[in-house]
Amino acid sequence: MSGAAHPAAPLDDARARRNARVLALAQMLYGSVAIGLVTSAGLVGQMLAENKALATLPISIFVLGTATLTIPASLLMRRVGRRAGFITGAVLCIVGTLLAAAAIWVGSFALFCAAMAPVGGYQASSMYYRFAAADTASEAFKPKAISWVLAGGVAAALVGPQILVHSRDLLAPVSFAGAYVALAAVALAAVAVLRFVDIPNLPPATHGRPARPLASIMAQPKFIVAVICAMVSYSMMTLLMTATPIAMVACDLSIEDAAFVVQWHSVAMFAPSFFTGNLIARFGTTRVILAGMALQALCGVVALSGIDIEEFTIALVLLGLGWNFGFVGATTLVTETYRPEERNKVQAANDFLVFGSVVTASFMSGVLLQAYGWSTVVMALFPFVALIAAMLLWPASRRRRDAPV
Repeated sequence: MSGAAHPAAPLDDARARRNARVLALAQMLYGSVAIGLVTSAGLVGQMLAENKALATLPISIFVLGTATLTIPASLLMRRVGRRAGFITGAVLCIVGTLLAAAAIWVGSFALFCAAMAPVGGYQASSMYYRFAAADTASEAFKPKAISWVLAGGVAAALVGPQILVHSRDLLAPVSFAGAYVALAAVALAAVAVLRFVDIPNLPPATHGRPARPLASIMAQPKFIVAVICAMVSYSMMTLLMTATPIAMVACDLSIEDAAFVVQWHSVAMFAPSFFTGNLIARFGTTRVILAGMALQALCGVVALSGIDIEEFTIALVLLGLGWNFGFVGATTLVTETYRPEERNKVQAANDFLVFGSVVTASFMSGVLLQAYGWSTVVMALFPFVALIAAMLLWPASRRRRDAPV
């Protein structure tokens, strides 16, 4: 097991399977932190912020930290290897969550917001788990390797909200401070797991081919479609999920109810990963992404139909399913646009663009909810879903129109 430099990484599905299992466990631990944070940070923001419209600002800073550190994380991994880069991200999380616990203890909204930035670094590095699983995989195994890693989120969906529920009063009478100490312990466990990652570095070029300029790779129609699909899938999921706990509490539902809904939303996000790779292999990425967009639209319809726990639960489950199909499909498309020697810079560019859009979505979630209410947050979903459907369907309709009779 080494993160040190090696000769070119050969395709090795046996190694890819081992790494996918390790990274699935790491994904579970990262996901537990992310779910616990997303469920609680808006509520902590409301508790600490004088201006309640800024309640979701900590989540926005968490995502901004992700976007800002995405490229540095990739460059670090290129230099020191996947394993060392992933461990560095987990250490940043330990620092950030302990700082967040201190901020809650002293009642400082500004310090709590600042603490979210290094936790964003953990997410920045963890977003490469899915790509790392495909590093040594054959073309046939790549979608499955990506799906296996994301499937680790199923366990996170069960564990993350429970960590929050059972640890939020650990340092009573200060609510939520104990939860962030518990999240630091989860990140420490991730450090231990990530020591078993076994992915060799790649040389600057293979087979005598120089790496293409990033602008040339990003100009490919397939890359453009892939990154926009990923941006919409992730941003719309973030827009609704960030607002949900606050909206539920405002509708006189409990924090336990909100944790329950986020838990099943998270299960829906990751449970399909056990078979999404097979669906892509059978039906193709375009159809799977379109199915994801249809599910997100259906989420909006259900969310507008009522504000009881049943509507929140069904809507968020549909949102999670839609995210999975859209995001796994988009990730698979991205892996088809670069050569092995180009992987780090292309993956970094993709995730920078994705999380740049998510920053805006997470911040606008709180602003729209405070100013216009839950229905407006939900309505924002539909035009973006329609955009993706048009992007994917238009080339196919054009090919049919231009086909010889």
